[in-house]
Amino acid sequence: MNEKIDLDGKLLIAMPGIGDQNFDKSVIYMCSHSEDGAMGIIVNKPSIDLKLSDLFKQLSIAPVGLISSETVHIGGPVEHGRGFILHSSDYVAKDSSLNVTDRISMTASLEILEDISKGKGPSNYLLSLGYSGWGPGQLEAEIQANGWLICETPDEFLFTIHDEEKWDVALRAIGIESGMLSTMGGTA
Repeated sequence: MNEKIDLDGKLLIAMPGIGDQNFDKSVIYMCSHSEDGAMGIIVNKPSIDLKLSDLFKQLSIAPVGLISSETVHIGGPVEHGRGFILHSSDYVAKDSSLNVTDRISMTASLEILEDISKGKGPSNYLLSLGYSGWGPGQLEAEIQANGWLICETPDEFLFTIHDEEKWDVALRAIGIESGMLSTMGGTA
């Protein structure tokens, strides 16, 4: 009998050779996982040509004061035109924030972008376009086929570790050095 794995608030670390370029060396923060499927945000794939200031222009949001050229992430291949913001739980948008853990929430509304532009948003956040999604049983099958490793999310991981370091840092959190991994998986 298969035991249900609770992945909410955990990290998925893509194994080498996962077979999907969208997920090569990806680290995904899991927002929702149930028998109906799963949803997460890739947290280490910055957009090359889109910054927060560009997004404000596209949405006709006039920021108050200076807004740095903060990175927009590619959260996954599903609904890549829709914004999702992982953020500290000090901010709540009524009816649109999902509390993933007691420290991290996710909001997908224009309201949070407007609040960020006014300096009234969360103290920490990571903005992404799109998400990673799986149908019922799909993610569990990928985990069983050695496509993903599971890791507790280290404190401050989402907002302080540089994108290019997140894959290695997540692996080290479970005692693995990236050079030890093979692109070939096996079963015991």
